[in-house]
Amino acid sequence: MKKLILAIALLAVISTTARGQSEPPYGMSHLQAYSIFYENYRSGNYDMALQFGRWMMEAKPKELKGMNRFSLETQFDRMRKVYTEIAKQQEDPQMKAAYLDTAEAIFDEVFETFSEDEIDYLEWHHKKGTFYQENSEHIENGLEKAFEQYEKVFEMNPERFTTLGDGYYAQILLSYYVSNNEKQQALEAIDEIEPHADDKLMSVINDARDELFDSPEERIDFLVSQLEENPDNTELISELADLYERVGNREKAIEMAEKLYNLNPNFENTRHLAEIAKNDAKYDLALRYLKEALDKAPDNNAKKRIALEIAETYQNTDNLQNARRFARQASQIDPTWGEPYMRIASIYAAAVSNCTRGRKIERDDRTVYWLVLDYLDKARSVDSSVASRVNQQYQSYQNVMPQAEDKFFKGWETGDTFKIDGSVGECYSWINETTRVR
Repeated sequence: MKKLILAIALLAVISTTARGQSEPPYGMSHLQAYSIFYENYRSGNYDMALQFGRWMMEAKPKELKGMNRFSLETQFDRMRKVYTEIAKQQEDPQMKAAYLDTAEAIFDEVFETFSEDEIDYLEWHHKKGTFYQENSEHIENGLEKAFEQYEKVFEMNPERFTTLGDGYYAQILLSYYVSNNEKQQALEAIDEIEPHADDKLMSVINDARDELFDSPEERIDFLVSQLEENPDNTELISELADLYERVGNREKAIEMAEKLYNLNPNFENTRHLAEIAKNDAKYDLALRYLKEALDKAPDNNAKKRIALEIAETYQNTDNLQNARRFARQASQIDPTWGEPYMRIASIYAAAVSNCTRGRKIERDDRTVYWLVLDYLDKARSVDSSVASRVNQQYQSYQNVMPQAEDKFFKGWETGDTFKIDGSVGECYSWINETTRVR
């Protein structure tokens, strides 16, 4: 009973002294009292800081003579921390609550004292939310009060809220909605947060979506209903395409991908349709989209990879001359990249297979492998990252190139130049490159 009376009395004193003490203690000047307050605040002597600082909460001086950088807003924030830190030192829960109540009241004082033009209201609502969250064990409905403040911050500026704490507060707000099964609020928040989210926060958003719906099918039904209201919403269409892919509805996934392309034929959407066509072995269609993507590629890194993919696709259709053309284009974009040279080596090896289809491979056919090895050497010399793969292929091609007996029979001398063209066989005329006898 005595503790309760003491706590009530203390609460009364704490909450009224700031209002009833408009002058510093002991007849000190404002500057003297502030200096003692600040030194004790800075050193963590919060009891002494409270004694010399609470007059400011009543007097509310906007400036302090002799202190050019004085900020009343900063002093409110410091006094809020003083009461909070003293509360942490209290073992008696009612004493702790008394100090926290006064710290909480300071937030209301701030909003009464300053206009929105004078201080950043968003920052103070955020501070109030973190105050409730950090002290929720000792404040009735502390977490609910914290989320009320975070919702205010979110409503004031969704983009800024999303970046606070590197996305931490956006994460906990979404978690709060999900845990309370507030599906609509969660989905509306996601729509606002997602455009500003980094990869880490996007992972949280995806997890939240998974928890909000019992199955991908349920999510699909919801998105379809949303799309009916907004049929040109590319974000909805993109998510639907991914979900249809996840549930194995390839026909609908392709339909969404095509719809997305029709609404926004950018590089990513064009590239996606090319991948779909390749997977379905529709190489002519794939080449159409790949060439379109090549024109839309955002940088040389994307350009070289698309060019090489076109080369590979042409090779799959046995159009080796065009395959080589785009592999060369990739190497011109980045001469230090070994992949295009390895692709050309593969194209020339494929030429031997095509030209000898239905007949025995002859000595002249085998000369093409000298050129294959030239390109493998080139790949390895410009790009060490492909060296191990080159080494694996090298031995297999060495085994099928002309051997000593072949060279003796044909009069080929090691080191002599040798032209791979129609003289080797009409089928090779398009190659038209010079190599050396190995």
